[in-house]
Amino acid sequence: MIDDRFVSAVVLSPFALEGFVKVRSLSGETEHLLRLSSAILRGKSGERVYEIEKTRVIEGFSGHILVKFKNIDTPEAAKTLSGSEILLSRAEAAPLDTGEYYIEDLKGLRVVDDGGETLGEVSGILEGGGGQLLEMSLPSGALKLIPFRNEFFGEINLEKNEITLIVTWILE
Repeated sequence: MIDDRFVSAVVLSPFALEGFVKVRSLSGETEHLLRLSSAILRGKSGERVYEIEKTRVIEGFSGHILVKFKNIDTPEAAKTLSGSEILLSRAEAAPLDTGEYYIEDLKGLRVVDDGGETLGEVSGILEGGGGQLLEMSLPSGALKLIPFRNEFFGEINLEKNEITLIVTWILE
Protein backbone atom coordinates (compact mmCIF):
# COMPACT_ATOMS: atom_id res chain seq x y z
CA MET A 1 0.00 0.00 0.00
CA ILE A 2 1.26 3.47 -0.90
CA ASP A 3 1.61 5.79 2.11
CA ASP A 4 0.22 9.30 1.71
CA ARG A 5 3.08 11.01 3.57
CA PHE A 6 6.77 10.92 2.87
CA VAL A 7 9.94 12.89 3.46
CA SER A 8 10.16 15.74 0.98
CA ALA A 9 12.84 17.95 2.52
CA VAL A 10 15.34 18.20 5.36
CA VAL A 11 15.99 21.09 7.76
CA LEU A 12 19.69 21.92 7.65
CA SER A 13 20.94 24.75 9.86
CA PRO A 14 19.90 28.12 11.29
CA PHE A 15 20.25 31.16 9.06
CA ALA A 16 20.51 34.75 10.30
CA LEU A 17 19.22 36.01 13.63
CA GLU A 18 15.42 35.88 13.18
CA GLY A 19 15.03 32.08 13.44
CA PHE A 20 15.13 31.15 9.74
CA VAL A 21 16.44 27.70 8.81
CA LYS A 22 17.93 26.43 5.57
CA VAL A 23 15.85 23.65 4.04
CA ARG A 24 17.01 21.26 1.31
CA SER A 25 14.42 19.72 -0.98
CA LEU A 26 15.14 16.04 -1.66
CA SER A 27 13.73 16.34 -5.18
CA GLY A 28 15.59 19.55 -5.97
CA GLU A 29 12.23 21.26 -6.59
CA THR A 30 11.25 24.09 -4.23
CA GLU A 31 8.05 25.66 -5.60
CA HIS A 32 5.86 23.28 -3.60
CA LEU A 33 7.76 24.12 -0.40
CA LEU A 34 7.37 27.86 -0.96
CA ARG A 35 3.56 27.44 -1.02
CA LEU A 36 3.26 25.66 2.34
CA SER A 37 1.46 27.31 5.25
CA SER A 38 2.43 24.54 7.68
CA ALA A 39 4.58 21.41 7.74
CA ILE A 40 5.04 18.26 9.78
CA LEU A 41 8.59 18.02 11.10
CA ARG A 42 9.88 14.64 12.24
CA GLY A 43 12.90 14.76 14.51
CA LYS A 44 14.48 12.96 17.43
CA SER A 45 11.51 13.68 19.70
CA GLY A 46 8.79 12.66 17.23
CA GLU A 47 6.52 14.53 14.86
CA ARG A 48 5.11 18.00 15.28
CA VAL A 49 3.15 20.41 13.06
CA TYR A 50 4.71 23.86 12.63
CA GLU A 51 3.07 26.90 11.05
CA ILE A 52 5.20 28.66 8.47
CA GLU A 53 5.51 32.45 8.71
CA LYS A 54 7.79 33.13 5.73
CA THR A 55 9.74 31.39 3.01
CA ARG A 56 12.51 32.75 0.81
CA VAL A 57 14.55 31.50 -2.10
CA ILE A 58 18.32 31.38 -1.52
CA GLU A 59 19.94 32.82 -4.62
CA GLY A 60 22.60 30.54 -6.08
CA PHE A 61 21.51 27.47 -4.06
CA SER A 62 19.27 25.35 -6.26
CA GLY A 63 17.06 23.03 -4.23
CA HIS A 64 17.43 25.07 -1.03
CA ILE A 65 15.12 27.63 0.56
CA LEU A 66 14.86 29.55 3.83
CA VAL A 67 11.90 28.89 6.13
CA LYS A 68 10.74 30.84 9.18
CA PHE A 69 8.52 28.74 11.45
CA LYS A 70 6.11 30.45 13.86
CA ASN A 71 7.54 30.82 17.41
CA ILE A 72 11.05 29.92 16.26
CA ASP A 73 12.60 33.35 16.67
CA THR A 74 16.28 32.84 17.49
CA PRO A 75 19.20 30.91 15.99
CA GLU A 76 19.24 28.77 19.14
CA ALA A 77 15.59 27.79 18.71
CA ALA A 78 16.16 27.20 14.99
CA LYS A 79 19.09 24.90 15.76
CA THR A 80 16.75 22.53 17.63
CA LEU A 81 15.06 21.80 14.28
CA SER A 82 18.30 20.93 12.44
CA GLY A 83 18.19 17.45 10.98
CA SER A 84 14.40 17.24 11.08
CA GLU A 85 12.63 15.72 8.10
CA ILE A 86 9.72 17.57 6.51
CA LEU A 87 6.83 15.19 5.81
CA LEU A 88 4.36 16.14 3.10
CA SER A 89 1.30 14.51 1.62
CA ARG A 90 1.19 13.66 -2.07
CA ALA A 91 -1.04 16.68 -2.67
CA GLU A 92 1.63 18.98 -1.19
CA ALA A 93 4.65 17.32 -2.83
CA ALA A 94 6.39 18.37 -6.03
CA PRO A 95 4.40 17.17 -9.06
CA LEU A 96 5.88 14.31 -11.04
CA ASP A 97 6.77 14.33 -14.73
CA THR A 98 6.30 11.28 -16.92
CA GLY A 99 8.73 8.55 -15.90
CA GLU A 100 9.33 10.03 -12.43
CA TYR A 101 8.41 8.31 -9.18
CA TYR A 102 8.40 9.19 -5.52
CA ILE A 103 11.11 7.22 -3.71
CA GLU A 104 8.52 6.00 -1.22
CA ASP A 105 6.59 4.36 -4.08
CA LEU A 106 9.67 2.36 -5.11
CA LYS A 107 10.46 0.99 -1.65
CA GLY A 108 9.12 -2.53 -1.26
CA LEU A 109 8.78 -3.23 -4.99
CA ARG A 110 9.72 -6.75 -6.02
CA VAL A 111 12.74 -6.76 -8.31
CA VAL A 112 12.15 -9.27 -11.13
CA ASP A 113 14.11 -10.45 -14.16
CA ASP A 114 12.80 -10.38 -17.75
CA GLY A 115 11.03 -13.70 -17.13
CA GLY A 116 9.19 -12.41 -14.06
CA GLU A 117 11.27 -14.39 -11.53
CA THR A 118 11.65 -12.54 -8.21
CA LEU A 119 15.27 -11.58 -7.48
CA GLY A 120 14.77 -9.44 -4.40
CA GLU A 121 13.09 -6.30 -3.11
CA VAL A 122 13.81 -2.56 -3.25
CA SER A 123 14.80 -1.46 0.24
CA GLY A 124 15.74 2.12 -0.59
CA ILE A 125 17.16 4.68 -2.97
CA LEU A 126 20.46 6.35 -2.06
CA GLU A 127 22.25 9.37 -3.45
CA GLY A 128 25.58 8.38 -4.99
CA GLY A 129 28.34 10.43 -6.55
CA GLY A 130 27.18 9.61 -10.09
CA GLY A 131 23.45 9.59 -9.43
CA GLN A 132 20.94 7.54 -7.50
CA LEU A 133 21.56 3.96 -6.39
CA LEU A 134 18.80 1.44 -5.88
CA GLU A 135 19.36 -0.62 -2.73
CA MET A 136 18.12 -4.17 -3.26
CA SER A 137 17.61 -6.79 -0.54
CA LEU A 138 18.32 -10.32 -1.81
CA PRO A 139 16.52 -13.39 -0.42
CA SER A 140 19.79 -14.31 1.34
CA GLY A 141 19.62 -11.05 3.30
CA ALA A 142 22.51 -9.49 1.38
CA LEU A 143 22.19 -5.95 0.05
CA LYS A 144 23.21 -4.86 -3.45
CA LEU A 145 23.54 -1.31 -4.76
CA ILE A 146 22.66 -0.87 -8.43
CA PRO A 147 22.81 2.40 -10.39
CA PHE A 148 19.20 3.47 -10.84
CA ARG A 149 19.48 4.06 -14.59
CA ASN A 150 17.68 2.89 -17.72
CA GLU A 151 20.53 0.62 -18.80
CA PHE A 152 19.96 -1.51 -15.67
CA PHE A 153 16.23 -1.25 -15.05
CA GLY A 154 13.31 -1.65 -17.40
CA GLU A 155 9.63 -1.34 -16.60
CA ILE A 156 8.47 0.03 -13.26
CA ASN A 157 4.95 -1.22 -12.63
CA LEU A 158 3.43 0.14 -9.43
CA GLU A 159 0.16 -1.76 -9.99
CA LYS A 160 2.02 -5.09 -10.07
CA ASN A 161 4.37 -3.89 -7.30
CA GLU A 162 7.48 -4.72 -9.36
CA ILE A 163 10.46 -3.33 -11.20
CA THR A 164 12.40 -5.23 -13.86
CA LEU A 165 16.16 -5.63 -13.61
CA ILE A 166 17.31 -6.13 -17.20
CA VAL A 167 20.99 -6.92 -16.49
CA THR A 168 21.06 -9.61 -13.82
CA TRP A 169 24.86 -10.04 -14.08
CA ILE A 170 25.20 -6.97 -11.88
CA LEU A 171 24.08 -9.10 -8.90
CA GLU A 172 27.13 -11.40 -9.20
